[in-house]
Amino acid sequence: MGATVVDMNDLAPREQAILALERRGFAGPGAKERAIREELGLAPVRYYQLLNALLDDPRALAHDPVTVNRLRRVREARRSER
Repeated sequence: MGATVVDMNDLAPREQAILALERRGFAGPGAKERAIREELGLAPVRYYQLLNALLDDPRALAHDPVTVNRLRRVREARRSER
């Protein structure tokens, strides 16, 4: 019986799916929320909580630097508007 080795640098499948969903374009806001519910089985509020935490995770940056940096810029711009 061999032990399973987990690379702590890898993102969980759900984390990868969140980043993959963010890479996609959507026709409108309703389409994205529908995809969040249907594909990930998450409420949109929970999805955005997980996404926000993921943006601060160095593993996410290593996995998809373009998407993570874009979303970090958007988040910072929104914070600056407040």
